[in-house]
Amino acid sequence: MNLSTAQLDRACGVLLATAAGDALGAPYEFEPPRGPDLEVAMVGGGSFGWNPGEWTDDTSMALAIAEVAATGADLRDEPAQTAIVTRWYEWSLTATDVGNQTRSVLGATGRAGVSAANALAASRMLHERTGHTAGNGSLMRTAPVALAYLDDEDALVDAARTISELTHFDPDAAEACVLWCLAIRHAVLTGDLDVRAGLERLTDARRELWVERLDVAEASVPSSFRRNGWVVEALQAAWSAITTTPVPADDPTAGVFAADHLRLALDAAVRSGNDTDTVAAIAGGLLGARWGASAVPGTWRRLLNGWPGLKARGLVSLATRIVGADRPFDNYVVPMTPSPHPHDDGVWLGDLATLQALPEDVGAVVSLCRVNDRDLPPGVEQIDIRLIDVVGANAHLDFVLLDTVRLLEALRAEGRTVLLHCVAAHSRTPAVAALYGARRAGLSGRDALAAVCEVLPDAYPNWDFRDALDRLAP
Repeated sequence: MNLSTAQLDRACGVLLATAAGDALGAPYEFEPPRGPDLEVAMVGGGSFGWNPGEWTDDTSMALAIAEVAATGADLRDEPAQTAIVTRWYEWSLTATDVGNQTRSVLGATGRAGVSAANALAASRMLHERTGHTAGNGSLMRTAPVALAYLDDEDALVDAARTISELTHFDPDAAEACVLWCLAIRHAVLTGDLDVRAGLERLTDARRELWVERLDVAEASVPSSFRRNGWVVEALQAAWSAITTTPVPADDPTAGVFAADHLRLALDAAVRSGNDTDTVAAIAGGLLGARWGASAVPGTWRRLLNGWPGLKARGLVSLATRIVGADRPFDNYVVPMTPSPHPHDDGVWLGDLATLQALPEDVGAVVSLCRVNDRDLPPGVEQIDIRLIDVVGANAHLDFVLLDTVRLLEALRAEGRTVLLHCVAAHSRTPAVAALYGARRAGLSGRDALAAVCEVLPDAYPNWDFRDALDRLAP
C-alpha cells in the first residue's frame, strides 16, 4: 500500500509502542496492582533484573515475526513460519525469560527438529494433553502480523490465527490475536480505535462471547483482571486501560495534548498488576497504531533496547520495511558551520554534515530528520525525532515540538552537550531551538526565533512551525 505520512507514522508506532509498553511494565511484573501514589517509570530492575528501557520476551518474540515479515515473505507459508519458529528457538536458548507454555512447545520442537510443522504438532499435543493453552504468549507478540497485511484483511485473519497456533492452540488465543490484529490494522489505516472491527470474523456464538468480554472490559478498570496471564483477561486489561483512560483535550499553553493518551493509557496498563509488561505491550501495539511513533515520548525512545540488539531507530526501520515504505535517501547539503544556541552554549545547532565533525564535547545528538546508520557518530548517543518539514504533515506537531524540547532539557540536566540538527538547519532546527530558548530565557516564541535566526541566518521555519511557536510560547 501507499501509506500517507500519518498512516506511516502510525504503522511505525506499532512496534515502537509495543516495546515501550513492554519496557515500562517490566520492572513491575508479578507485583500487585499499583496505586496512583506509586511511580511508574522505565527504570529497569524487576524480577529479572532488566536494564532501564529493556524489553522482555513480549517484544523479542514479536521482533522475530517482524524480521521475517520485513523480507516480504507471506507469513501464511510454511517456510516463513519455520523461519519464525527457528528465530524463536534461537532466542529461547539465551533468553532471560520465556513463558512456560512457549518454553514447553519450543523445547519439544527443538527435540523433534525445529520447524513450523513440529511446533504446531507440539502445540496441539500440549493442548490435547492439558486443555490449558490459552496463555497470553501469542497475543503479546501478534502486532507485526497486522503490519504485514494492511492491504489484505483475509490474509491477516489467516496469518494471525496460524501464527498464534504455533505455540498456543486454544481458540481463545487465536481469536484474541485475530481481533487485536484487525484493530491494529483499522487504527493504522483510519486513526480510530475499534477493537470490535474484527468481530464479524468470528462465528455467531463466539462473537456473542467476545462482545460480552469487551463490554466487561469497558465497564471495568484494568486491575479488575487479576488473571491477566490468561489471554482473555490480558486483552480485557489492555482494552480497559485504553478505553477508560480519557483522551486529553489539546491545551498547548498547559503542555497537554491528545497524543498524551498513549503515555497515560500505558501507565494505566502497567498499574493493572501481575503480568504488567505483557498487558502494556499488548496495549502499546494498538495505542501506537492509533497515535503513531510521534506520540512515543522521546525520554522513552532514548532508553529502548533489547534482543536482538536493537534500539528505537531499529524498531522504526523494521516497521517501515514491513509496510514497504523503506526508501533509500541521501541528504546532500552544502555544509554549514555549527553555531552554539544563543541562550545555551551547551546546545549546538547544525546540519546533517555536522555529524561528520561534531563540536567538542558533544555527547548526545538529537536528529530532526532521517539519518543513515553510516552517518551516526560512533560512541555518541543519538535520538531520532519524527518531525516532518511539510505543512500539514505532522499529526501531533505541538506535542512533538514540546516533547523534543523536554528531551533537550533532560539531556542538559544530565550535563550533556547536545547537537540539535536537521538536514540543512533551515526549518526544523530553528523551530525547536526557538521553543527551547523561549522556555529557557522566558521569551515569546517570536523573540526567541529572532535570536536563533541571528546565529542561523538561513533559517526560515515553515508556517506550521511558526504558528506552533505562537501557541506554545506566546
